[in-house]
Parts: sequence; C-alpha cells; structure tokens
Amino acid sequence: MPNPPARETDLYGPVKALLEGQGYEVKGEVGAADVVACRAGEDPIIVELKTGFSLALFHQAIDRLSLSDTVYVCVPRGTGRAFLKSLKHNKSLCRRLGLGLITVRLKDGLAEIHLDPGPYRPRQSKPKKARLLKEFASRVGDPNTGGTTRKPVMTAYRQDALRCAGTLHSNGATKAAQVARASGVARARQIMSANHYGWFDRVETGIYELSPNGRRAVAEHADTLSLLMTDS
Repeated sequence: MPNPPARETDLYGPVKALLEGQGYEVKGEVGAADVVACRAGEDPIIVELKTGFSLALFHQAIDRLSLSDTVYVCVPRGTGRAFLKSLKHNKSLCRRLGLGLITVRLKDGLAEIHLDPGPYRPRQSKPKKARLLKEFASRVGDPNTGGTTRKPVMTAYRQDALRCAGTLHSNGATKAAQVARASGVARARQIMSANHYGWFDRVETGIYELSPNGRRAVAEHADTLSLLMTDS
C-alpha cells in the first residue's frame, strides 16, 4: 500500500525537536512564518515548510528575510537520484539567496540541516520584526502546529479574548474593568467592545456577558482556556 502524501504539518514536529535540542523555544504559525525559534540574545530562526521544492517556497523564504537573517526552507527528504539531484541544485540556490536548508525523513522523523543561512543581508523591516517578536512573546504555550491552514490560528489576541470569555463564563455579566482584573487582560474592554469573534454581548454601558457564540467557544476551547486561566 503506497504511503499517503506528505503534509506540511508532518514536518513541524521533527523541525521543532531539532531546534529545541539546540536550546531554542519553538512555536508554530507566528505571524506569516510557519515556524519561529527564539533563543535569548539572538535573532529569531524562521523555517518555512513545504511538501516539496517550489518557487512559492523560495518566494516565502526570501520575504521572511525582512524579519531575520536566519531563515531555512524545509521539505521532506525523498529517495533516488532525482531527489538527490534536486537537493544539490536547490542547496546551491539557497546558498545564493542566503537561506538555510533542512530536510525531514518522514519514516523516522529525522530532521537534517544541509545548509545554514549565509551572510546575505537584505533590508530588514524593523516594525515587522517587532510585531513578530511581540506576538511570539505574548502567546501562551505553542497552540498551533506549523503549516496549519485549515483552522484559525490561535493568536495572542484570540487567547486574550478567550480569557475574557472564560471570566464571563464563571461570573456572568460583569463590568469590563472587573473582567480586566480577573482575567489579567488589560485590553479587555477594547476586545469585548470590538467583538471580532462575536463572543460578547453588551448588557449596558461597560457591562458585558457571553453571547451564544461565546458559550460555544468556551466549550470548544475548554482545554486551552484552562491553561490560559491558570497562566493569567
């Protein structure tokens, strides 16, 4: 029976293990990046995951060079002469672009670095880099699998909205200032007023309760909410 086709998410676990073994903290789907790894005092490492070499992969990786000098592309490791030839050519391309190259052997999850990023220095966007690192630092845990595209990304904003929803679930209709204190979310009033996810209903000025969508969200994300409320 033939093996099922590889998915980008199949690469995430081995890449995360590889980088964590080097002392990095690793999180998936941070900003536009599939994988971000941080270690104190260093530039973040960014890894773009794809199921094979493609122009789209290199376009994405080059774009990530505006965030960090240390960007890798990662694909599944194939077998046979055709793949080895492709690996050789794409390794050369990565070197010219200033990118690193990682492959993952899917049968046993072995992640191998074939090339580290070179000294290529494009013009970096300091605001984009600051947003990336702020999002990384603001998230609790690692709620997303790198390469995921079929479900909403659990951003730091969404985590804060869940904290607010959890507080309302426990206390009923509550003043925004009390929600902020109980949940540890300083921007609770703005989040509940903006109501991007449809989780909150305003009872009267400054007082909110959960909407039907909010009650469903609390039930759906019960495990995540338990972690968030413990952390707050």
